[in-house]
Amino acid sequence: MGLVLGIDSSTRSTKVEVRDADTGALVASGQAPHPPTTPPRSEQDPEAWWGALAGAVAAAGVHEVDAVAVGAQQHGLVALGAAGQVLRPAKLWNDTETAADAGWLVGQLGGADGGAEAWARACGSVPVASFTITKLSWLHRKEPDHFERLAHVLLPHDWLTHKLTGAFVTDRGDASGTGYWSPAEGRYRTDLLRIVDDGPGDDGWLARLPRVLGPGEPAGTLVRGAGEMLGLRGEPLVAAGTGDNMAAALGVGLRPGDVAVSLGTSGTVYAVSDTPTADATGAVAGFADATGRFLPLVCTLNATGVTDDVGRLFGLGPDELADLALSTPAGAGGVVLVPFFNGERTPDRPDATGTLTGLRHGTSKAHLARAAYEGVVCGLLEGLDALGAAGVDTGSGRTVLVGGGARSRAYRHVLAVLSGRPVTVPRAGEHVAAGACVQAAATLAGTDPATVADAWGLGAGPTVDPDEDADVAAIRDAYAAARG
Repeated sequence: MGLVLGIDSSTRSTKVEVRDADTGALVASGQAPHPPTTPPRSEQDPEAWWGALAGAVAAAGVHEVDAVAVGAQQHGLVALGAAGQVLRPAKLWNDTETAADAGWLVGQLGGADGGAEAWARACGSVPVASFTITKLSWLHRKEPDHFERLAHVLLPHDWLTHKLTGAFVTDRGDASGTGYWSPAEGRYRTDLLRIVDDGPGDDGWLARLPRVLGPGEPAGTLVRGAGEMLGLRGEPLVAAGTGDNMAAALGVGLRPGDVAVSLGTSGTVYAVSDTPTADATGAVAGFADATGRFLPLVCTLNATGVTDDVGRLFGLGPDELADLALSTPAGAGGVVLVPFFNGERTPDRPDATGTLTGLRHGTSKAHLARAAYEGVVCGLLEGLDALGAAGVDTGSGRTVLVGGGARSRAYRHVLAVLSGRPVTVPRAGEHVAAGACVQAAATLAGTDPATVADAWGLGAGPTVDPDEDADVAAIRDAYAAARG
């Protein structure tokens, strides 16, 4: 069939992969950075993503592909005017300025079981500061002039797909993270948007929202101006694209019963499910996936950035910090790090900070390093517990570690030890870009993404066993006590 281009537009950078559509063999790759952000205000100019995409494609050095797909950071608000112009910098998923709006929104949904339970039933999730609907509420409250000019409400992947094709479209996976699209019903819930502003009415809100494409439905073909900007010839097919977690699930061939733990700027734990979830505690976001199933997910704001910061304090690179952490036994000598450096999403504590407890005479750098990895992993394992409590099958399949943190020996080992599970680390390093390639190839061939992922073997990789004796219950109890 030729070549496919997969795009991963994350918080920190754009990464691209070009793969053979038949075999999945990696032909080329490229990367370019995004401007740094610092919560609580975390914003980026979408044009910076477009420039980074051009840089990443140029670095890959491939000029002819047959299909393209975009996987990108979820939840961000790209506000466009009537002429398609960007009205203001995009508020990103990790922007916590909208925390007050999240709390207000939860309180506005009435009925006998109002609040969190009503939101979970309506759209599968309880709004927290990350969700797009909270950013719309913030815009309405803080920047009414921009809100008045709002003609199109897009997510980061939607905007990049629009730049590629000219179409205003999204997919069910990314739409499910907005707080106003229902995975269970497969439709926009304009009644939720009318809580933000009742003025436009249902029709007015629908006119602002992108059309939700079905699994396998293409967004269009590459328009000439975009091709010239990116150095791509012809009119390759552009697939629907999706959110980054949904793309990563495609990239490792996730099936019902499997669990994925993703370590990047954020941490996520998610599983593929045949049925939707509605968790009134707010811990589990009831997302859809990119194939027609569902992707219940727990997200933490703090993951590899925590160990990056600890390494910086010690003057150590990632490999050196991992060696230091692994030089001391599990439990870190009683030291516990609660890693809420940027506030936290799960649990919902947007104003929290990190906490270090258990310091004693004899506490070493190695204890502190180990505590950093264990704190991040303990938070994610609480997410795994929440998935199980929501009725999701999390034990009959693989436990798969993805994201940039999957390259860390320390994260691999600590996750295996504290979960008590063998951990599979797929060989494909850039799981979001690889998953976008899978979607592009499946759309091109008119087949299911699982068929492509199986044929390519992207989910295969080494397994790390929990081979260290550890009092896991005591370690997790100590973390829970320190978290409070």
